[in-house]
Amino acid sequence: MNRNKYSAGAVKFALWFMEFRKAVWLLEQGKSFDEIKELSITENIFGASTPARAAMIQSTITARIKNLDSSFYPLFLDSDVATQKLYSLTGSFAHDTLFFDFMYEVVREKMIIGTSVLADADIRIFFKNKQAQDEVVAKWTDQTLQRLGRSYKTQLYEAGILDERTRAAERKILKPILDPVLKHWLEDYGYGQVSKALEGVR
Repeated sequence: MNRNKYSAGAVKFALWFMEFRKAVWLLEQGKSFDEIKELSITENIFGASTPARAAMIQSTITARIKNLDSSFYPLFLDSDVATQKLYSLTGSFAHDTLFFDFMYEVVREKMIIGTSVLADADIRIFFKNKQAQDEVVAKWTDQTLQRLGRSYKTQLYEAGILDERTRAAERKILKPILDPVLKHWLEDYGYGQVSKALEGVR
């Protein structure tokens, strides 16, 4: 899996699972990314509240899908909803390296040691460590880091990894059981680290 530069763009992002699924379905039907972009503009296929929001959703979904090998399209469409959400989350990880690092370094480690609780303090420690390691992250404000933390928790909740207590300072980690087809695809196409992050293994 390629590692992109750390970005705070996720302060504006959601998992956008339904939008991701619609885009993959259109691609499998033979539409191009440019055609999907045009449909987003002319027909608002993602149901966005404003043209600017539509553009952001479309560009982010496109980037996430392009960061994955296109062989996942038919596998995704043949999967159940819970597995489809994990494919979508993988796209988010592949696009946002900092989000993936959070999953790998914090949530995965929690699962490995048998702790099922993710606390806001864990998120603050993660960002503090990244600020010490990376000069880009070091420049971000506390408000930006708080918004990023909320975005990560929201995406993990929407993907079925965290419980629904959205306002709680501590959230339960719901360890997923990977569909064998998804697991093999992750391992065969260079996303083995994602498989380890989702399963909570070394």
